[in-house]
Formats: sequence, C-alpha cells, structure tokens
Amino acid sequence: MRVLVVEDEHRIAVNIKKGLEQERFAVDLAFTGVEGYDLASEENYDIIILDLMLPSMDGMEVCTKLRKNQIHTPILMLTARGQIKDKVKGLDSGADDYLTKPFSFEELLARMRALTRRPQKALSTILKVGNLTLDPISYLVKRGTSIIQLSKKEFSLFEYMMRNAGKILTKEQIITSVWDYDADILPNTVEVTIKNLRNKIDIPFKNEKPLIQTIRGFGYKLET
Repeated sequence: MRVLVVEDEHRIAVNIKKGLEQERFAVDLAFTGVEGYDLASEENYDIIILDLMLPSMDGMEVCTKLRKNQIHTPILMLTARGQIKDKVKGLDSGADDYLTKPFSFEELLARMRALTRRPQKALSTILKVGNLTLDPISYLVKRGTSIIQLSKKEFSLFEYMMRNAGKILTKEQIITSVWDYDADILPNTVEVTIKNLRNKIDIPFKNEKPLIQTIRGFGYKLET
C-alpha cells in the first residue's frame, strides 16, 4: 500500500515514514502544502496523511482542492489543535478522519486501517488467486496449505499483483505503486524482485501451473 505523508515537521514526518515502512507501506514525504498537493494530484496513493498547519498551502486548502478535482483518496488529517470547531472544519473540507497530536503510532495505524476498509476493495479482505491467498493484515501468504515467507518489498509487490490479477503490469506501474517516489531504483530492481517471487511462489510447486508470467515487451501478469 502506498501512503503520502504531508507534514512540515521533519522529525514527525520521518518517524511516521520509518514506522509505516516497518509495516510494509511504501511512503512518500512532502513538507509543504503545495508539494503535497502536487504529489497527491500526480501520483496514485491508497491514503494521504495530511497535516493541517502547512507552509505555502494549509491542509484544509489542500484537501478542498483535491476533492474539487475529484481525487477521493482517503485523507487522515493531523493537527495540534484539539478544538471541536477545528475538527469540524477539517472534516467539512473533505478529510475522512482527524487525529490530534500527540498521538500513538498504534492509533495512527488503527485509523488508517479503518479508512482503507471503506473502499470497495477493502484492504482487510484476504486476497485469493487460484490456491494462493494473501492476508494484508497478518502478512500471511499461502499456496495451498504451504506458508510462503516474503520480504517486505516482495510482499508489497505480490500484494499489488494480487490486487491486479489478470492485468498486464508495466515496470513503470509497478515502481510507481510499490516503491517510494524518491527510492533509488536500479534498472533491474523489478526483474530481481519478480525472480525472487517466482522462486517462492512458482518454482517449489512443481505440480502447479506457474502463475507469475512475463509478457515480453509489456511487463508482468499474475494469472487467474
């Protein structure tokens, strides 16, 4: 899952990014309202964590403009303010939930889970393709009755493929959806990660049909 954190306090932003990356999220950071608005408008995110008090454009303005442009990514608004009127203004601007600083990381994760359960493709739902299953909450991947151990990045890529099973995914789509915006991606990074997935998902199961397909000249596909 890909998250945009828009927070001008660098220490808070970096701590949120580190915590979310440990939970297998791909995280982009923006430190101003304008930068956050531009990223949210140009990239695809599963959730936006948006501070209220930001330089250049405050969180309410960012939120209002995104909604006017038909960008309906779930928004969790952060603020040091605790007054009811500020919460109401934030929600009225188009935010989906509100979290007052200081907050615990566990509460942040809980609110993110609650928000991402609202879309049609709820992230709490176990994904199934053939005899493959993936649980985004427990990070459990199985083929039949066999448990498959994946690294954080392998899990993120495989979850993306499971959610788009049957579709051809280009390298550019994979990088955009799985890696951070400023990640140092080598030319063969996707190929290496796909190879690692094949070695765990397909190769050990000799009696099963291979599910991870390379579509030459286009990209990759998870067979349904």
